[in-house]
Amino acid sequence: MFGDDFLGIIKTRAVVIKTQDYKESDKLVWLFSEKLGRISTIAKGAKKNRSKFLSSTLNFCFGEYVLYKGKSLYSISECQIIDSFQELLRDFNTITYASYLCELIDICLQEEEPNIYVFRQLVTAFYLIKNKAVDIEVLIRAFEVKILKATGYGLNLNNCCICKKYINSSNYINTNYLGGVCESCKRINGIKISYAAYNALKFLNKVPLERVYRVSLSKEVKNEIYKVLYIFISENYFRKPKSLKLLNCLEGGEKYE
Repeated sequence: MFGDDFLGIIKTRAVVIKTQDYKESDKLVWLFSEKLGRISTIAKGAKKNRSKFLSSTLNFCFGEYVLYKGKSLYSISECQIIDSFQELLRDFNTITYASYLCELIDICLQEEEPNIYVFRQLVTAFYLIKNKAVDIEVLIRAFEVKILKATGYGLNLNNCCICKKYINSSNYINTNYLGGVCESCKRINGIKISYAAYNALKFLNKVPLERVYRVSLSKEVKNEIYKVLYIFISENYFRKPKSLKLLNCLEGGEKYE
């Protein structure tokens, strides 16, 4: 309908990552958008039963939003829903996992920091969850690996992260240097894992998200990978995702506080 920046109006695809009631009938809506990154918006009258924004401001909704920039917030002018992803709200597990992905977006990316790669990963993950096409735990681990990489904390698993020597596999990951280490470079600040878990991490690091459905991992390996990625996510961003505790209970792993 409108070209970019036409009188301050922007049209962009976006996903609703969280919402909050505001005043009597409005909603604050945080969108992760393709063109603008993570932004704060307001939807006037969205709480009213007959509001045109009722569906497009629900959590996980994916649509094409028409926005205009106010003094402090963007305002939603129109939205054409591409996929509401409301199937994700009908099951406790899918709500929890999808909410966790949105929370990662919220803590890993700065306000108005566009990242088309991460945007596409999020939408792909939602479709995979919706279609029940993948082991959801493996999908979450793969998404974590990819968002770490996209925000500057990618794991170096092909070479020793200290001496840079090529390593085919390892049973040790150094938390300071974000990668695997050879036998001669092992340090105190690290995590010992099985070779199977290391190789699984290495595979998740390179496989496209849409092909994760091919990956089958044992519960033990999934728990090991969870432990490693929990530490990296907890230590490298300004706050820990609250959903991790709930996810941990769902997945039956140890508690890493």
